[in-house]
Amino acid sequence: MTSLMATLNRGWRMLMTGACFVLFGVGGLMLSLVWFNLLNLFQRDRARRRRLARRSIAASFRAFLTVARALGVLDYRFDNPDVLRHERGCLVVANHPTLIDYVLIASVMPETDCLVKSALLRNPFVSGAIRAADYLINSEADTLLSACQQRLAQGDTLLIFPEGTRTQVGKAIKLQRGAANIAVRCNSDLRVVIIHCSEHLLDKQSRWYNIPPKKPFFTVDVRERIGIDDFYDAAVQEPALAARELNRHLQHRLTSGLQSLSGINDASALP
Repeated sequence: MTSLMATLNRGWRMLMTGACFVLFGVGGLMLSLVWFNLLNLFQRDRARRRRLARRSIAASFRAFLTVARALGVLDYRFDNPDVLRHERGCLVVANHPTLIDYVLIASVMPETDCLVKSALLRNPFVSGAIRAADYLINSEADTLLSACQQRLAQGDTLLIFPEGTRTQVGKAIKLQRGAANIAVRCNSDLRVVIIHCSEHLLDKQSRWYNIPPKKPFFTVDVRERIGIDDFYDAAVQEPALAARELNRHLQHRLTSGLQSLSGINDASALP
């Protein structure tokens, strides 16, 4: 009986996961075709239009996660979400285990900026949202640093996944130096966020239909704010060396934080 119930539960979660993918795709397409076009048409103030678009994205993500939880596809918990919600003028750096990490973080950050891959501009389901929210594109190397500096100076919060892609299962976290370089050259503090998923779901090696035996549980743990002054003094240090040191520290903080979070979640799962 227990085996039958587990099989039925897994089958249900597979069906509902497919339904959630359809919901996400259709919702993103409708937002792009209808709501964001209406914003472009009726809201001429660029800053206000961008703010409304970002708040709309956060609200749609919260709705999506609520539906996914209600359908039994996944569950999640935020530790210290108010810290993240009220964060201003810094980089938010997080590890990247699954496809929905951005959805989780942005759902509690109603006005966050984000550094995204240029390839996503060719995706009809998300390109409209990226343009309406005026997210930064990582291929615009000539203007990226100055754009980051301008937005951080005006109080924007910039979300970056410094691994550059999702973590490969069984491999150590390895960071690219982009986030550290931006922090050093823009003189910006960083907020560390650790994401842990109890099961292998939507990771680098998985497809949507690779449903784990148990319902995945996500923990999003908002950690310390790292002061850039602890790593960089323009009077005595080269930016490149400071960025290298900061990158090593970030990698250590993300790795050790994920290990501690994994241990806590594993212990809580014991009978």
